[in-house]
Amino acid sequence: MLAAFAKAVGKPPEELRLPAVGFNNSKTPQEIVEKFRSVWPESAVYNLPHGNFMALSHEDESPIHPRSVVVLDDIFCIFVGALENIADLRHHYGLPRQATEAMIVIEAYKVLRDRAPYPPDQVVRHLDGKFAFIIFDARTCTLFIARVSSDHKDRDGSVEFQWGIARDGSLICSDDPTIIKEGCGQACGNFPPGCIFINGSGLTSFDHPLHKVRGVVHEDDSGNILSVYFQVDLYTKIPSIPRTGSAANWADAAAAEVKGE
Repeated sequence: MLAAFAKAVGKPPEELRLPAVGFNNSKTPQEIVEKFRSVWPESAVYNLPHGNFMALSHEDESPIHPRSVVVLDDIFCIFVGALENIADLRHHYGLPRQATEAMIVIEAYKVLRDRAPYPPDQVVRHLDGKFAFIIFDARTCTLFIARVSSDHKDRDGSVEFQWGIARDGSLICSDDPTIIKEGCGQACGNFPPGCIFINGSGLTSFDHPLHKVRGVVHEDDSGNILSVYFQVDLYTKIPSIPRTGSAANWADAAAAEVKGE
């Protein structure tokens, strides 16, 4: 799978760009999607509002980590992996037995978006499994990304999921590390498992939602930045989301940040 979001929408963390300083070997989003289609000729490309897009292929798909895409009520979702408690979730949200993981994730997102105030980590807290997903809400221009492993001893995550920055500053996400590396050059890395990313508010750990997630650089002996990884800073807390008032609606807050309001 592949997704690209313009810089003004995706708002990728600047730390991702650090290893690429002094290099110019990244590609444009259009070049990246063309590369993806050449590698996966059976892929389908979905054009999203504001020049963003998603692409999905079922070729070479893992039977334990299938890929799916759903569009409901102007909400686009790509899901990779599986939910272990899918039957309980279908019942909880009143969905039919045919409802897929992507449909359930969209429903969870809609409930929390429309019934604010709720902290965004609640979207994934009750989802059990090993998976990654990308949600783009075209109405609010909200981008919501997560990578989860329900096994707390498996923080490497069993679902391959990386992100990077294209030549024009767009945020690129994919479960194909070759596509990410060739498209983003040095400006890429693993999406941190156990974390969610929302445009406008950045990375958050859903295990430690009140602590900041910081980018940590890995340097060689000469001080050159080789890579960046993200980890929870247990010594720095962030203010909790207000529980009352319209200011607590995190979806509106994220949309306002993207639009520059």
